Amino acid sequence: MRLMRIFSGIQPSGDAHIGNYSGGFRQYAATQEQGEAFFCIVDLHAITIDHDPAALQEGTLDIAAMLFATGIDPDRATVFVQSHVTAHTEATWLLSSVASHGQLGRMTQFKEKSAEESFISAALFTYPVLMASDILLYRTDIVPIGDDQRQHLELTRDIAQRFNSRYGETLVVPKGVYPETGGRVMNLQEPAVKMSKSRGAESGTVLMLDPPETIRKKLKTAVTDSGNEVRHDPEEKPGISNLIELMTVVTGDSIKDVESRYDGKGYGDFKSDVADAIVELLTPIQPRYHELRQDPAELFRLLAVGAEKARAESEPTLTKMYEGMGFARP
Repeated sequence: MRLMRIFSGIQPSGDAHIGNYSGGFRQYAATQEQGEAFFCIVDLHAITIDHDPAALQEGTLDIAAMLFATGIDPDRATVFVQSHVTAHTEATWLLSSVASHGQLGRMTQFKEKSAEESFISAALFTYPVLMASDILLYRTDIVPIGDDQRQHLELTRDIAQRFNSRYGETLVVPKGVYPETGGRVMNLQEPAVKMSKSRGAESGTVLMLDPPETIRKKLKTAVTDSGNEVRHDPEEKPGISNLIELMTVVTGDSIKDVESRYDGKGYGDFKSDVADAIVELLTPIQPRYHELRQDPAELFRLLAVGAEKARAESEPTLTKMYEGMGFARP
């Protein structure tokens, strides 16, 4: 009986923030204990919009260092760079033949990002197929991701099922694993906007490498709602609800525990404690990150080891895809 396969990917664009930790890093560290885990730095996804080549190269190493600093064990999990494993691009072309133009056009992230770009690349439209390839090549059982990727995961499942229907049982249909809370951390200044380095107020994005005084300032000025009750109600109280979920992410407490603890205490004390909890979480992560980032040769070595294993694991699936589709392979 084979071990459960886990796969997820993260883009090397922009500075990592607490939203990335919530939907990504913390889930990766937890799920690596459950089976064979593959975590991919999806650099090919980063070129779907205009990008700085130098920033892409540096960002790839930044994210690699952050993955290891937040708990990924290279002896337990496989960490690699997407462009280092050519099976990903080959599989994308094969799977594009079973991906619906209509489905791609309905992707919410495509609509949002294309509205912001003066030049809309074909890659931006088709990159969910590349995401499907990333996942399906490794016969993935579960995909730990944030709630914003739910639609893409459903597309991946549809693509796998359609491929299997046409060419025989070849691909494993994966399931998404989403955080119970914090699946979509919002900007502290604009609670209607997902936390991002490229969108929303800069002061509303808590970076993984922010110093303590910056974190405390950002939390102190975080937008809340009318009244002074620490209560989770995303519809009526989106600002404080976002902070409550952030508190659950960094402490592991439940929403009910947080509400009970701050019953009658008001927003000021609560925001101060959220800031302290984030600072405490990041205190061991930041020095580990800087230690790793100052040794690029070691990061490249770890990524090379990961890519070698990823190539070996993805090749049989790619070969089976070619064969099932009728290609005359050498």
